[in-house]
Amino acid sequence: MRRLAIVQGEHAVVAEPDVVITTLLGSCVAVCLHDAQARIGGMNHFLLGEPDPAHQIRVEDMHRYGIHAMELLINGMMQKGAARTRLRAHVYGGATIIAAFGGIGTANGDFALRFLKTENIPIGRCELGGVGARKVEFVPWEGRARSFVVEQAPAPIQRSPMLAAGGGGDVELF
Repeated sequence: MRRLAIVQGEHAVVAEPDVVITTLLGSCVAVCLHDAQARIGGMNHFLLGEPDPAHQIRVEDMHRYGIHAMELLINGMMQKGAARTRLRAHVYGGATIIAAFGGIGTANGDFALRFLKTENIPIGRCELGGVGARKVEFVPWEGRARSFVVEQAPAPIQRSPMLAAGGGGDVELF
């Protein structure tokens, strides 16, 4: 399978077999949409749900917001032949990775669910919240999605006792 990775502010729409769209999420949210009859699917990855009404958003920053990302994804799918009435969704992410960020992940997940409900798009799988990053893989041709929590990064490599004691290993920069 060909892998197509997306990051914050991006989306991808695919209408061909043997492709998997992937992303890595923390407090961000990814929505996967699928039209089973047209065999078209897509995924977005957004950083924040929607801007505060009092906040002026520059056009070049709109890609960070779910309100914009959802419209781009839906329109991209419809341009390839999907019908809005046949769309089904999977929703992932919205974790609290760093407590100091407050409820950003929860707010992102709430936005996605509210948007999909307002647009009458049924939700299949929904994996929101938690404290771990998630990797999401979506096969748009089939509408299959899966996610798994990414294990913690390995512990830093310990310096050898000889180097820690000053027994060599000096580097001279010039």
